[in-house]
Amino acid sequence: MKKFKLGFVINPVAGVGGSVALKGSDGESTPEKALALGAEFKANQRATTALSVLEPYKSQIIIYTASGAMGENCARDLDFEVVVVTHSAEASNTKTIPSECLNTTAQDTKDAVTALMQAQVDVLLFAGGDGTARDICSIVDDRFPVLGIPAGCKIHSGVYAVTPKAAGRVVEMLVTNQLVTLTDADVMDIDESLFRQGVVKAKRYGEMQIPSELRYVQAVKSGGKETDELVLQDIAAHIIETMDDELYIMGSGSTTAFIMDELGEENTLLGVDVLHDHAIIANDVTEPQLWDLINKHLAEAGSNASEQLKLVITLIGGQGHIFGRGNQQLSPRVIKAVGKNNIIIVATKTKLAALNNRPLIIDTGDTELDQTLSGYFPVITGYKDQVLYPASSPQ
Repeated sequence: MKKFKLGFVINPVAGVGGSVALKGSDGESTPEKALALGAEFKANQRATTALSVLEPYKSQIIIYTASGAMGENCARDLDFEVVVVTHSAEASNTKTIPSECLNTTAQDTKDAVTALMQAQVDVLLFAGGDGTARDICSIVDDRFPVLGIPAGCKIHSGVYAVTPKAAGRVVEMLVTNQLVTLTDADVMDIDESLFRQGVVKAKRYGEMQIPSELRYVQAVKSGGKETDELVLQDIAAHIIETMDDELYIMGSGSTTAFIMDELGEENTLLGVDVLHDHAIIANDVTEPQLWDLINKHLAEAGSNASEQLKLVITLIGGQGHIFGRGNQQLSPRVIKAVGKNNIIIVATKTKLAALNNRPLIIDTGDTELDQTLSGYFPVITGYKDQVLYPASSPQ
């Protein structure tokens, strides 16, 4: 039986700046800067999560990949049959992804993809963010099926699965000869320099062909801000009225930004801010800074987290993600400290209706936590108005 030829490539530094509020790993937000702030490499971990779904089919798959941390290590660690088609000196000969990988470049990705296409793989599975998708699109365009494992800070493109496991499920469908529709999806990216100033300016860079399964593949992110100001005022009034002396962690997005504006406090549109007694105590915090603030507050309060912490978040328009997109500062340990009952989701009914009954998506990077959080959440949609809405982590 002919084996399935899976092309596989990882951008090992993708998403490294997310947890430390750098909002990307391109330009001035270098991986070195992220590491100095306490960030950790996550792309290989997320790629491993996706690939582990395919472990029952090892005898049916050959993985064609790049050397070292760009794919080889991940595939070999799971005992897949591996063919290395290209070598990157910086990414080779390491299983822990130390500083040598900081020098991997966009050209390394392009070289790997070129070699994989020459090897005539059946589909290309890659891990990265929107910048990685752009690099790959410049090589394959819409001539070849690809699928992204979400690992970057910015995931606006429609070529990514909703979670790493979902990416594995789509490939599983291909390996087991299920009928999967191929469709074209937009490759989007934003200007990171404007992104760090709180401005989202997305641009379309082309399209790529993806194996489309609506349960598992995300939509292109809807841009722009909420325009229904009266509804946002009602949501803000509800949240502000219920605020007490808890530590309030305010997630990113225009809906939470409106609440901060109503409080008269400085807001980081695309970051995480922290409030206490209705006043800002920290703007645009990193994950380590947030963790320290949580522990300090709990120590001073002398009470447990269920009484002292609140997390206010909204969903990404068009996609439905509440964790795992643009808010990596909200790490599993932070979310666990807060507790599911203290997560406050805010959104207009228009924004929820745009999901067309799809559930909110949870992708914290911790499978057990994702399952714990799955279920129904009350979503604040106005003043003393809320709806129950499902949330899940596609498996």
